[in-house]
Amino acid sequence: MEITVRKWSDQVIDDHEVINNNDFSGFIEANTQEVSLSHLREDCVIPVFSKDNETTISHYQFIDRTTEMVKDLFPEFRVSDPKIRVSHVVKGRIPSAIGKPVKDLLEHEKTIYYERCAFLINIPEVTKTINGNKLTLSIGGVRAYNQENLYSTKSLEKFKVFIGFTNRVCTNLCVSTDGLKSDLRVGSVKELDTHIEELLRTYSISEHLAVLDQMQHYSLSEDQFTFLIGRIRLYHNMPKNLHRGLSEFKITDSQMNNVIRNYYGCQNFKRQADGTLPLWNLYNLFTEANKATYIDNFLERGLCAYEFVKELGNSIDEERPNWFLNN
Repeated sequence: MEITVRKWSDQVIDDHEVINNNDFSGFIEANTQEVSLSHLREDCVIPVFSKDNETTISHYQFIDRTTEMVKDLFPEFRVSDPKIRVSHVVKGRIPSAIGKPVKDLLEHEKTIYYERCAFLINIPEVTKTINGNKLTLSIGGVRAYNQENLYSTKSLEKFKVFIGFTNRVCTNLCVSTDGLKSDLRVGSVKELDTHIEELLRTYSISEHLAVLDQMQHYSLSEDQFTFLIGRIRLYHNMPKNLHRGLSEFKITDSQMNNVIRNYYGCQNFKRQADGTLPLWNLYNLFTEANKATYIDNFLERGLCAYEFVKELGNSIDEERPNWFLNN
């Protein structure tokens, strides 16, 4: 049975399948912890702009409104509850607890909020299989209060929203250029709604999947992979002015160590018996390593990995030189 996504009738996705939402809890790791939407609503205070005491748009409002928008735009599909990861807790206390030792604080006397928050909403019935890996359509966002000037008066607030696919075998997130708004600035929840709807309506599922599918048809030899790793190391340490004209690459040196280890040891994406590595595997080695990124840089690095591997594929397909490849 084929599924055609509402409002994008020319973009066909695979069969219905029931998926356990717990499979997606590890879409980002780093120093994050999983929390519930009710915890954000009931247990967390809302930061304000200190000079005028105007409230910010809370993590709860961001996630709740995005979930409602997804349900409105995909009414024929089951929409999962959001999987939420937070980091960098900011602790406080109520006025009556001033001067009280920390060990004596009662629960109701403590206040908290989280500086950074990421969430993922899945549409379990919209899937596509690439190279034996089942992908599920996913929508989500990132909010990082450290990117706001909360010591000033109220101003436009920054959000990041995305739509893409999650690889079920590893919860790696696949985000494309037109599936990410990384610098969304709004002054109200209503404006946020407008931008989220625009992203969901303009994202091209078919183009994104075509690029992902093409990755499985090109491979790097062991020599090319070795050369690539050397060039990436060089890229990270060369003067910035020499980056001009080269593909941007944001996966860090320490994360590249994980890529190299997984080239040999990853159960799902390691090299083939002859040492070759399909670009699909390379891309997933990058996105697996990216899960160790802090929330505020997570989406940009994931997009960079997508664009980088896409450019490698184009270079191989068109038989043109690429600084990162020994070709």
